[in-house]
Amino acid sequence: MATALLSSSSSSRHLIRSTSSSQTTPPLSSSVGRTWNIRIRNNNSFPVTLNHTNTTTRGNIVCAANQEAEEAFKKTVEVDRLIDTLKNASDQELQKLVVENILAYNESFWIRLAARTDTCKSEDDKQDLEELASSIMTIVDRVVHKTNEKIESATDVLKGILRPLVSEVEEICWPPRDPNAINLMEKEVKQREQEGQLDEGFLSEVSAQLRQAKEDKDKPGLEAMLQKVLQLYASRVLSKRSYAMKGNEVLKAEQCLEEIIKAPESEWNTVLINNLSAGKGDISSDELYAAIKKRIERTLIRTEGGSYQQRILVEFLKGIQSRAEETAKVLQGNP
Repeated sequence: MATALLSSSSSSRHLIRSTSSSQTTPPLSSSVGRTWNIRIRNNNSFPVTLNHTNTTTRGNIVCAANQEAEEAFKKTVEVDRLIDTLKNASDQELQKLVVENILAYNESFWIRLAARTDTCKSEDDKQDLEELASSIMTIVDRVVHKTNEKIESATDVLKGILRPLVSEVEEICWPPRDPNAINLMEKEVKQREQEGQLDEGFLSEVSAQLRQAKEDKDKPGLEAMLQKVLQLYASRVLSKRSYAMKGNEVLKAEQCLEEIIKAPESEWNTVLINNLSAGKGDISSDELYAAIKKRIERTLIRTEGGSYQQRILVEFLKGIQSRAEETAKVLQGNP
């Protein structure tokens, strides 16, 4: 019987005895499938015996489990990295990134995005991720449905939006003769915004057309139409976020601002009169101005600097502020 003595750092002796009939200790590679008993001398009267085969099996299971956990962790890190990249991208960059990573939006991606949304520390961060999820789904849906179709150019999109306002002989009339034309135009803006067609290219086209119409000064109807398009776009985008609730508390100034954002421009005065303390409401002018200022600051933070989107949204909010100031002066008897 072959024996070997091994000394540990504590100078205790361990006796290893092979159950094989061989007179020599086999090489390590030949011990697979064989049972080795390790008898450890201790202070007790009974020896402690460990079965080598069982510990090896348990070790393999633990190792496999560790590898699976490590792989799952790596995948989570990759998904988080993609989510952060998409979250920090501009609208134009977002569309490109979504298309480039079109195969990444599987079940694991959406589960992780939902988990991060649920664990957000602030309501703003939560709304950011919810809006990101909506944008990704919209772009993915558009890619799926438009793969074999020709995507309209910015000019074609604008023509489609203005079509309800233009007569069969291409006559520009403002306000439109058909009272329902504005509603049809608004539905068209909503549909195309959902399809992701109102991007920087579209906003650039509308801005260029509006600038030309102002310079020509002979197409006031077209100028009014284009301004209406941008107002509908701004209203649609800004209405996606609500800041009227803080916990269980209703922020009346924010609620008033959101009501104005959603209302047609022709109804702004009525909304202001019904809400301002100088009129029929209980909101001071300063409270409303503060809410508008805060929304402008949020818009500047969440949009790409110098983009058409940023400029159009900020101008829309400043237009609301100017109207609020004018209305407040009239209500206070200082026209």
